[in-house]
Amino acid sequence: MPRGGTGRQSQVHKRSGRRELLRVFGHAFNDSETYQNAIPSDEYLTNLLGKEHFIVVVAMMGEAVVGGLAGYVLEKFEQQRREIYIYDLAISDDHRRRGVATGTINALKKIAASQGAYVIFVQADLEDGPAIAFYSSLGTMKPAHHFDIEIGTIKSEAG
Repeated sequence: MPRGGTGRQSQVHKRSGRRELLRVFGHAFNDSETYQNAIPSDEYLTNLLGKEHFIVVVAMMGEAVVGGLAGYVLEKFEQQRREIYIYDLAISDDHRRRGVATGTINALKKIAASQGAYVIFVQADLEDGPAIAFYSSLGTMKPAHHFDIEIGTIKSEAG
């Protein structure tokens, strides 16, 4: 059953639950280096979970973390409204195709409504057919390009 919240309402209180969700992300994305080699301190995670712009939904079976998502509330400039961006969403292998991801998204929809958001959006890699099929079943696909802009170099403004 998915549990989640934003800010002080977050239900991810246990240290082990925080770390377990990061483990699920690392395994699902085949990127344990990013999600396991430099786990933030308890102080950092507690501070992050206390922010109103950060949302975490954790899917649990009994006491076990089987998936979840991390998202961000974006205050818009062009209109007085909010969007929610799902940054990470993953379900452990043994619990996929059992409605866990849909339940996690449904929990996020309730949070989004309470936050006054008008839309939830997410990116999927072009080669991730299962993710694209799942998200297509929930919403409308809008083609876009994603660019990572390195911080270390400043390009000349004249160029």
